[in-house]
Amino acid sequence: MEYDDVARLRKHHPAWRLLRAENAALVLSFLDKVFVEQGIRSISGVELADRLDDELYALNERLGAQAFPKSAKAYLDDWSAAQAGWLRKYYPPDSDEAHYDATPAVEKAVAWVRSLEARSFIGTESRLNTVFELLRQMKFGAESDPEARLQELRQRRLELDEEIARVEHGEVAVLDRAGLRDRYQQVTATAHELLADFREVEANFRDLDRNLRRRIAVWDGAKGELLDEVLGSRESIAESDQGRSFQAFYDFLLSYRRQEELKQLLAEIEAMDEIGEPDPRMRRMPHAWLDAAERTQATVRQLSEQLRRFLDDRVWSEDRRVMELMSGIEARAATLRDVPVDLFTEIDATAPTITLPMERPLYTPVTRTPIDSTDIQAGDEEFAASALYEAIYVDPARLASAVERALQEKPQVSLAELVREHPLEQGLAELVAYLALSSGDFTVVFDDSRTEDITWTGTDGVEHTAHAPVATFARTSGSAALAHTGSEES
Repeated sequence: MEYDDVARLRKHHPAWRLLRAENAALVLSFLDKVFVEQGIRSISGVELADRLDDELYALNERLGAQAFPKSAKAYLDDWSAAQAGWLRKYYPPDSDEAHYDATPAVEKAVAWVRSLEARSFIGTESRLNTVFELLRQMKFGAESDPEARLQELRQRRLELDEEIARVEHGEVAVLDRAGLRDRYQQVTATAHELLADFREVEANFRDLDRNLRRRIAVWDGAKGELLDEVLGSRESIAESDQGRSFQAFYDFLLSYRRQEELKQLLAEIEAMDEIGEPDPRMRRMPHAWLDAAERTQATVRQLSEQLRRFLDDRVWSEDRRVMELMSGIEARAATLRDVPVDLFTEIDATAPTITLPMERPLYTPVTRTPIDSTDIQAGDEEFAASALYEAIYVDPARLASAVERALQEKPQVSLAELVREHPLEQGLAELVAYLALSSGDFTVVFDDSRTEDITWTGTDGVEHTAHAPVATFARTSGSAALAHTGSEES
């Protein structure tokens, strides 16, 4: 570490400013109690001010009326100002009331102050075992030689067989009280550090979102260049080591089986008398991890929302500019209508085709479909987030071509007949695509009073049957050329 680096951190880092602040004891104790001890990620300004007001009243009663003369709201404003950077003040999308959250600098300062406290017990064995285990995982995970991997697996199997034999003979090695306390201390420390790291990960994504808003606000070039830059930054974060590690952690948390196993392990460990008084924060740690991960994912979703708004605004501005150009061209043409010219040219039509602004369809708002997730039950299997992005694409042009070929021979054809001639290749998704087809050469007529069974064989070899209303494809009045073309080909 160089002198200049330390001097810069001492001057600019908010955690260092917090430790040097005149009322650092008040800031650290209060923010630690609310945001670290209780694990709160977002709290309204009114509730936080009430808590701070009670804290100030108790301190002034004990230390004197002038120990902390300011009001609770004034202290919160000072702590959330840019010069301090200890609280993040923001307005949620569904609320007009200010909310607060601690910054990563508070977590760093609190962790450093906690490290100064004297500890009656310091575990070292578990950390040494963790170092050896991580080194083994790295060596085994990077090994590409199958023989070396097989040798390592056989060695593990031999060790397991020896341990099983010892247990069968009654030789059970049990951790003593010191070993249990050592491991529990490392578990709690790692869990709290992981929760603190989430604030920094979320702050990194918020910085990306803030920079995106700033670039969009001042951008005056082509939108393609900005999109390339923004999407490249977003993809680089998602594909970085931090992004991949966060996604793997999030997938792990989404596993219902893993969650239940973690809760059961915590409950059994806290019931042991050897560890003494369990850490109360560990009981809500799984929920705190999920909440922190979801808040980080919400910040990523805000990036996508910003991109959508940018595209919508740009499209509206470009359409308006096109209409201004068209109006100028029409006005100029009207003034030059009677001016004789010696230039002759040929055009395909006698007059240009102009589409007036009022001929364009009005904007149709998208109807939001309400989603009721109250009855959703978690499954027993592990959940893979990547399955949400897998989808089946059905080409409507291929289906429309099949309908048009069938209508060349007869004026109408039912959906059941069409499926018999062209069996479904993509299952229910292809059947729904048939029902949603639209074309100027044919129309789909539904008879809701009757139903028909449509059967197909899936990729797994199992036969499926769907009950659907009778649907008939019929040629429209303007598609006589379709039948004529079919008769010439026959």
